Amino acid sequence: MENRHQALQTIIYKAKKKLKDKGLPDVNYIVLEKGVYYWTSEIPVIEDADLFDRLYDQANACMNEDEKLELCLEACYTYKGEFLSSCAAVLWASVEARRYRERFCECVEWAASIIRNRQDWIRLEELGRYVVEVLPYADWEKLIMEALIGSGRYEEAVQFYADTADNYPKVQGVSPSAKMMEMMGKLGGQIQHTHEALDQIQQGLSEEMDGRGGYQCSYPVFQGIYHMVVRLMERGGQSVYLMLCTLVDGKGNPMREGERLEEMSSRLNEAIRYSVRHGDIVNQYGKGQFLVLLVNTTRENCEIVEKRINQKFIVGRQRVGVQYHINSVICEI
Repeated sequence: MENRHQALQTIIYKAKKKLKDKGLPDVNYIVLEKGVYYWTSEIPVIEDADLFDRLYDQANACMNEDEKLELCLEACYTYKGEFLSSCAAVLWASVEARRYRERFCECVEWAASIIRNRQDWIRLEELGRYVVEVLPYADWEKLIMEALIGSGRYEEAVQFYADTADNYPKVQGVSPSAKMMEMMGKLGGQIQHTHEALDQIQQGLSEEMDGRGGYQCSYPVFQGIYHMVVRLMERGGQSVYLMLCTLVDGKGNPMREGERLEEMSSRLNEAIRYSVRHGDIVNQYGKGQFLVLLVNTTRENCEIVEKRINQKFIVGRQRVGVQYHINSVICEI
């Protein structure tokens, strides 16, 4: 910093060399005019951020539906993800990133509204899958779900619903937002099956399983089973317990990130599943956290389950352990 002019010239010299090595034409890339450095006009430059802004402004002002849709879609597909993601700690970059993200979401909403009214489900699914790719885990899965339901692809919709509910906690460590699950649940309620005999329906309901371990399911299914168990308790008087298993490090702190978290979660999942009974229910609630619904058991048996899990999970002098919290499930009716 003692000789800033020399330092800047050095940076420009190195930049020119790197640009040439990248395969650009052999020209004077950066020129000096009246004390100001400029990019050469010999090589045209298209800035995606600037193009996105112009498309957004045009779409916002456009009154023709067809033109507005095309402008919105072009703007959406111009957006390739978080603006300067490697500079998120820089204030001006983070402010701009938020502004671009908000504009992108507006364009998606505008385009989806027009496509939805036209019932062009193929185009809505294409848009949804692109948005989920560039802005993952931001509740945009609802567009794909809507398109699958609208086009009558019910089996795909059911699978997508289950996968989405599973992926949020496994990848993000959080459950999908209540708003998104309510939206996807309503869409799921629109699923209609073809007319079939009871035997065929019952066959479709049958579970494919290896006959061992507890029943593992997505969070929405777990939630539904929990509600049903609470209702059945009024009639049968069963004793039910809810167990939360959390991975902890050697100091007893919950593991929230790190290279070993995924490996440890997979191992704990197996240990829990094969430590509970066939009729117990297991769900991976988040990164390193599992919910277990222990049906028709006692508090003492819950402690036995803890010991079984530890025996299967803890190997040798392993530092990573499991923290348990157990609550009795109370009939709410």
